[in-house]
Amino acid sequence: MTGWSTRPRWSGPCPAGERLPNTLNVSIDGVVGRDLLAAAPGVAASTGSACRSGVFTPSPVLTAMGMDSARALGALRLSLGRWSTPRDVATAARLLTAAVIGDAVPAAGGR
Repeated sequence: MTGWSTRPRWSGPCPAGERLPNTLNVSIDGVVGRDLLAAAPGVAASTGSACRSGVFTPSPVLTAMGMDSARALGALRLSLGRWSTPRDVATAARLLTAAVIGDAVPAAGGR
């Protein structure tokens, strides 16, 4: 994403003791979450809750937390399960990074 900010931003409390140990909600400035997932097909993640599947509106939970609409639309929820391995985490990080850095994801403003 040449010329775009690609800084990841965590959602929710920052102190490690106040976060779920298996769940991460992150957004990348200038990137729409569903576009990022489409560009990284090997990653199993979510852009919202199961009850809002297929809906392209900002998460009411994230906006209630004070997140602006653009950032909420860019949010990804990554979760680890019982059988997740360090290799799975590294693979997801590599695929998501490659999708953003490799210009596979359209800029959010380009919709």
